[in-house]
This record gives sequence, structure tokens and C-alpha cells, in this order.
Amino acid sequence: MTIYIIERYFSFNRIILLAIGLWPYEQSTFAQLQMVVILGILISFDAFQLSRLLFVECTFDFTLKMLSISLLFTFYVIKYMSCWVNIETIRYLLEQLQHIYNGLKDKNEIAIYEKYGNTAKRFTVNIIIVEISIMVFGFVMEIWPYIFDVIMPKNETYARHLIILISKYYSIEEKYYYLIFLHLNAAHAVGSLILIAVGAIMLSYIKYICGMFRIASYRLERAMTTNNTLQNSLKNEFVIYKEIIYAIDIHRKAIECAEYIVSNFEKSYVFIIATNVLCVSLNLYRVSQIESPMKEKEETLSHFFITLFILLYMFIANYAGQEIIDDNNHVFFTAYNIPWYLAPLHIQKLILFLLQRNSKAFTLNFHGLLIASLECFASLASASVSYFTIMYSVQG
Repeated sequence: MTIYIIERYFSFNRIILLAIGLWPYEQSTFAQLQMVVILGILISFDAFQLSRLLFVECTFDFTLKMLSISLLFTFYVIKYMSCWVNIETIRYLLEQLQHIYNGLKDKNEIAIYEKYGNTAKRFTVNIIIVEISIMVFGFVMEIWPYIFDVIMPKNETYARHLIILISKYYSIEEKYYYLIFLHLNAAHAVGSLILIAVGAIMLSYIKYICGMFRIASYRLERAMTTNNTLQNSLKNEFVIYKEIIYAIDIHRKAIECAEYIVSNFEKSYVFIIATNVLCVSLNLYRVSQIESPMKEKEETLSHFFITLFILLYMFIANYAGQEIIDDNNHVFFTAYNIPWYLAPLHIQKLILFLLQRNSKAFTLNFHGLLIASLECFASLASASVSYFTIMYSVQG
């Protein structure tokens, strides 16, 4: 019986991608309308924030304050548009993963593939739960003044403080507060949904690629079992050759899938990284400029959580790249540790040729500027702090 991995392992990805109009198998007129509405919400709010620089006396502090928030929504827009442009890439990768799954015959290989599929599905579910929890918490924090006005009324409403805060932050008249407040929450909710949907599908692809590397390791181990290597018959040599070829084949397919992702998303990824680094720097600067963090706790927490959110995103993205590096290296560690010395000489030469490929590590390399890894995350975090230090010293 044929098992369709989309139905079994990508069901939650399908739901959230449908919610933002990016499920590649259902590109109806309604989906196109969804895309226009979502981009309209994000771009219009971003444009509103930047427009304040034209209509308000533009000081250095106010400019950085507007940019610190607008860059977050710019990040949402770039993320969404990159996935929109590459919607056929999403479809192609899903079909490739299904094709590879259909080609697996060994029950242990199928178990490995399904293990990584289940891991990807659990991650998708967990990230949905966490993001919904954060959004609910944020919503409750925003409406608590109105709740207190009902259960503990007083002369001056609790909501008055929030109205003054938003109006002062964006330098708008109080009568526009509700419009801006609604627009802000709609844009943030849409942006969060985009990150969940796009991030989950991309990380699921990475997990499957890691699973393919593990299958390659398993095939190498199976090729060099004691029975095959000790019995130097022509039949066993043929079995060893076949298993090594199969191992190299799925290893090549894993690399091709990873390179396909990089080639289609590398331009947007570079822009995203640049936006994220600058966003972290500006929000760190805003936190440092708040004179009384306890009195202005809403603004302090807003900038703090944006910083934490972006850093977490960069960490997860680079950790996925690190997993690719580690699982690819595991293939060559396996080739080195198997009892190759018991095999015939010409098979030993074949394995030696395979080991030589490890001299050039495979990575998710974006334009030669960034290599997704934990080391890259540390460098980006360090760069963000450095830019923050420069801005702080200039202002000082």
C-alpha cells in the first residue's frame, strides 16, 4: 500500500500554509486574494510606521524607534514574498520527498525515514502550540486594562494608560488609537502565522534531508557486514558494490535537495539575515535608551521580546544548518569506521575515494557570505551587539 507523506507527515503544514494562501496544490483565486490581503496588511502597517518619519519632527532617537519595529514587519514581508515567489519549489520538494520514500524497500530504511518524518511533524505541532500560546498571552496582556475597567472600575480607566502609550509612541492623535491598535495586532498576527508556516515547512525539509543522510550511513554499514567482507566471493563483492552505490545515490539526492533549497532561497535569506541583525541592534538600543524601565515596562518588554524572538529565529535556522553538517559528516564517519580493511582491495579503493569527498564539507552556503551553523549564529549575534555598541557610542 502506498503511503503519502503529505497526508501523514505534512497535514499540519498544509493547514497553516492554506491559512496564508501558500499551499502549492491549491492555488485558487481565493488563495491569490489571501496573498494580496496578507501583503496589504503587512506592507500598509510598515508604510505607516515609516511615514511617521515624514510627518513628525525626525530626531535620531525617533527614527531608530520607528525602524526598530518596522524592521520586524519588513522581515515578515520578505519571508512571505520569498515563499510566494518559490511556491513551485515547495511543491517540487514535496514531490521529491515522496519519490524518495516510494523508492525505499528495506524496512529499516523506511523506519529511519518515518522517524525523521515524525520528528518534523512533532516539531510543527510544537511550534504551532508555542506560537499560539505567545499570541494568546500577548492578546491577554493588551486587553487586561479593559478587563480591569469592568471588574475594578475607577475614575480614570486602565485603558487610558495604553491609549496614551500608543499615541505617544507613534506621535498620533488619540482618536486614531483604535485604528492603529487594530492594524498593529492584525499585522503581527499575520506575520507570526507566516513564520510558523514557512519556518515549519523549511525545517521539515531539513529533517528529511538529515534522514536521507542517515539512510546513506545505514547502507554503508549494511554493505560492509562481516558476512559480506569475510566471504570474498564474486556474489558478495557484487552485493557490496550495490549497497555502496545505493548509499552514494541517496547521499547525492540529499545534497541535491539541500542545494535546491539554497539556490532558490539564498537571495531572500541574505536580506532576512541583514534585516534581523539590524532589528536586534536597534531593539537593544531602544531598551538601553529607556530611562525608567519599570515605569515604561510595556515598551521595555516589547523591545526585549522582539530581540529575543529574532535571536531565537536565527538560532533555530542556523541549528538546522548545523544538523545538515553533522549528519553529512556522520556518513563519512561511518565509511571510516566500517570494516573496510576486510574487503577486497578494489572495494577499499572505492571507499577511499568516498572518504576523500569529506575533505570538502557540505554546508548550506548562501552566496559564500553565510554558512548556516551554530558558529554563524554566534557571529550574527556578535555583529548585532557590535552595531548596538556603535549606535550607543554615537548617541552618547
